[in-house]
Formats: sequence, structure tokens, C-alpha cells
Amino acid sequence: MDTNSQTMSPPVAGRVTSIDFFRGFTMFLLAGEATELYGQLEKSHVGIIQFLGIQLSHHEWHGLHFWDLIQPFFMFIVGVAIPFAVANRLKKGDSIQTITKHAIKRSCLLLFLGWALYFADAGKLVFRFQNVLAQLSVTYLIAFLIRNKSFKFQLIFTFVILLLIDLAYRFFPVDGFNHPWVNFENLGAWFNNKIEGVDKASEWATLNFVSTTAHTVWGVLCGKLLMSDKPAAKKIQILLVAGVSALIIGYSLDILNVTPIIKKIATSSFVFASGGWAILALCFSYWLIDVKKQFIAGSRMFIIVGMNSIFIYLFFSIGGAGLIHRIVAPFSSLLFSWGGEKTVDIITSLGIWAAMWYMCYWLYKNKVFIKI
Repeated sequence: MDTNSQTMSPPVAGRVTSIDFFRGFTMFLLAGEATELYGQLEKSHVGIIQFLGIQLSHHEWHGLHFWDLIQPFFMFIVGVAIPFAVANRLKKGDSIQTITKHAIKRSCLLLFLGWALYFADAGKLVFRFQNVLAQLSVTYLIAFLIRNKSFKFQLIFTFVILLLIDLAYRFFPVDGFNHPWVNFENLGAWFNNKIEGVDKASEWATLNFVSTTAHTVWGVLCGKLLMSDKPAAKKIQILLVAGVSALIIGYSLDILNVTPIIKKIATSSFVFASGGWAILALCFSYWLIDVKKQFIAGSRMFIIVGMNSIFIYLFFSIGGAGLIHRIVAPFSSLLFSWGGEKTVDIITSLGIWAAMWYMCYWLYKNKVFIKI
């Protein structure tokens, strides 16, 4: 089992543009949620628009909407980028020790920022791992530390943690919390209550960081594949097989009533299904942008957001979108009141979204990249 990072396959020539696009597209959609546009679409009486709005909201419990894939997408693409980042730092002359220290510091900072968002919202210190930064602080570090283990080891590792968390939910022995797939009556709810010191905490389980580690580890495996010297057609074939296989496992567990797909407690079936979609989305992006050389100009719009993903996430998470709303709303109301309240609300949301994109563009244009 090779653990020497110096033997890692060299990165492909230039950047793999599809990775930057994937990250930016995911963060662009997250920014869109902060504008409240998706909720307005869901309230529409037009069938197709209402359907789109529903897909851009979380499923209430058992099931899967498109929006339930966004956090897994982001955690997955962080994993994809890890092999490239390590290879680039090695190329610049950094030692493994230096890179490892940086990874640990980055993990701690992600956790600090994730907890800081909860603290700012609640007005008190809250220990949660539900937001993407707090979860990434764990999944990123684990994926980084095992990145040079064999493909077989990493795959088995993710299968084992998914099996263990599944069994833990099924056989948790505390009365009132021994119904594995019932909201507020499962292991995740009990753990939330304990660490938050309340009788009924969030339905989003802090323990999700355990099972969603698989997303980031699978991202590392896909990143190493893209870095390899395999022909592009072979890479696409492997990604297709992996993505479809994960989908089959995830949906089969749900359809056969073995383990339901539930995003809010990140069941094993959910991780497989969402992971499969993430792999297929990366496969399509790689085929379209890096192989077929299509959508290059269009992808730049999303890449600009991805280059400052941490900044824009923190900005809208601490109320930045609300600040922009106060600026945009009077103008959209003045100019578009003829269309009615719904039209004004939608135009306002689109204006907020455009303003946040322009902030990323301004940073990009001035070569300011906020990283941790």
C-alpha cells in the first residue's frame, strides 16, 4: 500500500476546468437560495415554475429533491480538488509536513467559521455540524489524511463508516430515540439534544458528518482519476460506472425498504444516491468542458464564483443578501410595480443574486482570492 505522496501521478496539463466550474456552479446555486427566489418560485401557480421551486427546496423527510444534492456536491468537489492542491504544493517545494500542518489548520478554521455562523445567528455558542463548513472541517481532514491509501482501502473505509452509522441508528438503545427513521426519534436527534443541551434540537443531525465523509473521500478518488494519465474516454467510463453503481445501491436500499433516503439524517442510501449524482455531474462536466471543449465561455460565469467560494458563502450566511435587499428593493419596486408584488419580489431576488455575482467578479478581476 503506497503512502508516499511523491509517487502520485502528475497532474494533467493546465487546470481541469470542469472542477472549477463544478465548484462555482454549486456555490452560485447556494447564493441563489439566500435571495429567497426559490421560495417564490415554489409559491407560483404555474406548474413548471412551481415544480422548479419544489426541486430547489429540501425534501421534508423521506425522499430526494435536487436541492438535497447541493451540499453533497460541494463536499464532493472539495475532495476532488485535494489531490490537485497537494500536487501543486509539492511542485512549489512544500514538504509533506508543511502541507499536513496547513490541512490541519484549514480544518480548524473551517470548524471555527462554521461554529461562528451559528454563534452569530443564535447569540450564544452553539456546537453544531449541520452547515457545510462545520461538516467539511471533519470530512476534509479525514479525506486528506487517507488520500494516498489505495483505492480499495478508501472505498472499503467509506463502506464501513456507512454500515456502522446505519447500524448505530437501527440499534440505538435509548427509549424515545430508538426509531431509526422517524424524525426527532432517532440517534441523530438524541445526539443533537445532548450536545446542545436542549430537549428538542434541530432535525438536521450533527452526526451527518460521519456518513458524509464518504462524499469527500469519493471526491478524492475521482480527483486522482482525473489526474492520472488514463485516456479521457477511460476516465469517463470509470466515472459513469461508479456513478450509476452508487445510484443503483442508494435507490435500491430505499425502494426495497432497507434504508430510506433521508437527507436530514444522511442515511447510507442518501449518501450513495447523492454521491452517485455528484459523480455523474462531474463526469458530464468533464466530458463537456475538458474533453469536448464546449461551454468554455459560459462556464467562466460560474468559475468566477468558485474562485471565492468561501467569501461568498460567509457573506450571504451572515446576512449580506439582506443588506443588498435593502438597496435593491426600492428600485425594483419603483420600476416594476406595474407587474404586481410577485414580479417585484422576483426581480428583487434576481438583482440580489446579480449583485453577489458581481462582488465575486470584482474580486476576480482584481486578482483577490480569499482562501483558507
